[in-house]
Amino acid sequence: MRTFRAARPRVLLTAVAAGTLLLASACNDTSKPAQDQAAGSAAPTAASPAATPTPTPTARPGGEADPALRPFYGQQITWAACPADPKAEQAGIDTSGMQCGKLHVPLDYTAPTTDAIDLALIRYPAAKPDQRIGSLMVNPGGPGGSGVEMVEYGAKDFVGTLHNRFDVIGFDPRGTGASAPVVCYDDKQHDAIEQLDDPVDPAERKAAHIKQATDHAAACQARSGRLLPFVGTRNTARDLDVLRAVVGDRKLNYLGISYGTYLGALYAEEFPKNTGRLILDGAVDPAQDTLDHGVDQQVGFEKSFERFAADCVENHAAECPLGKDKDKAAKKAADFLDGLHDDPLTTKDGRKLGRDLAWTGTISMLYGDENTSWKYLRAGLGMAMTMKRGDLLMAFADDYDGRDQNGHYSPMEEANGAIGCADAARPAPTPEHAKAAVDRLLAEAPLLSKGVTVDDYSEAGCAYWPFKTPEKPHTIRAEGSAPILVVGSTGDPATPYASAEALAKGFADATLLTRVGEGHGAFGKGNVCIDRAMEAYLTDGTMPAPGTRCT
Repeated sequence: MRTFRAARPRVLLTAVAAGTLLLASACNDTSKPAQDQAAGSAAPTAASPAATPTPTPTARPGGEADPALRPFYGQQITWAACPADPKAEQAGIDTSGMQCGKLHVPLDYTAPTTDAIDLALIRYPAAKPDQRIGSLMVNPGGPGGSGVEMVEYGAKDFVGTLHNRFDVIGFDPRGTGASAPVVCYDDKQHDAIEQLDDPVDPAERKAAHIKQATDHAAACQARSGRLLPFVGTRNTARDLDVLRAVVGDRKLNYLGISYGTYLGALYAEEFPKNTGRLILDGAVDPAQDTLDHGVDQQVGFEKSFERFAADCVENHAAECPLGKDKDKAAKKAADFLDGLHDDPLTTKDGRKLGRDLAWTGTISMLYGDENTSWKYLRAGLGMAMTMKRGDLLMAFADDYDGRDQNGHYSPMEEANGAIGCADAARPAPTPEHAKAAVDRLLAEAPLLSKGVTVDDYSEAGCAYWPFKTPEKPHTIRAEGSAPILVVGSTGDPATPYASAEALAKGFADATLLTRVGEGHGAFGKGNVCIDRAMEAYLTDGTMPAPGTRCT
């Protein structure tokens, strides 16, 4: 399955300044082609900024017992064969046993009778109906990732105990995929934006970022303005509770990866009595300031990049383009990638692979490990560095950006930014906080943070966004919830292991399971110890012993 993220990972400061979470899914093997932005229900029409209301987290609808919401909780889903997908067939993926449908939910839960949207669903019915426990809802990350794609293109990860015992159900969260997607640009505009490299000069870079943020906010407001206040994760958690009830489950069983852990945590906060067995894998710390999270993430990718480069030299010398000195290998690769700012490579389709796209493609392969994606990164860097061909790195970046082979973009990036700004918009950091962030970046992530300055962090997050969210980072206790299983990986660059420790500690009742290894997330990584622990918890509620570490 594909990875999901916010803005260019090469210059994480851009996304950090925007206030987004910069999260990604755990899977990294096959990629579903981007879906047509017009698929599913249409997005509500745009409205002027003056007509954009601000939701409040204290206005918590009563859920199933709320009379205004009963029509939504009482609806029936019409499940039918999923539409033919020629690209899935070409990839050898059999979807004949899956069913698709739609869920009707309020656009605004505080005024549920005013407008509604449809969410795209997919169901992979339990292989052994006589042993069926119920449904297992899944989310792959993002924000912006498609749960429909996670099931359709990642079905192999559920084969066995999970698919035998559960109907595996994926959904595209509001604002994403085929669920009233946030749309800001057409494909040509996307291509032009993605090929822009950030200026090297700090003053020019700041001016460019302000213009980009202003233009982006205006474009999203013009095309999707009415959606923007309502795409936050708290509303998605409410959608998830409607889905739980409509499919007939008394309690929610759930697997969330990366950003999906934040969705699961907010669900447990909103509906603690409705929690069943929740697995939160590749965990986000909901209490962490987004600037600090971005710095942690950049440091994590730097360490992963260094380990990749050393492995390339030590264990794959015949195909490694990074020289013979493992201590200098990462810098050699970084210098080459940075050099593409002034000397980009032209790909077969005529696009320019500059510094930022090349770093995007490189970092996207660091979500995996030495047994999965690192071999592709060796090949991509080798092709670029020795043959001056950037097509493979461009393909990695395209996959990360949601661009298919026909040049069509999914709404993933627009959704990511919109959901990020609906979930949290950090205040402008103090000069001391900004300086501490820069000092740490330059000390611990000098290759990925080359040239950053305090000025890159001087503004508040989402400063130019059309509305201001009241949501703020906070510890989630979820008092009264069922026991929650949190999973963290020690070498996770996107959601560092400390985030899993913090999330588990914050809950009133949670156990932390540790995978010792590289890459983002533990589900689908082929770790037998992890797989057995997850299966035991989901099928019979057996928690792994506290302190369990799977190597």
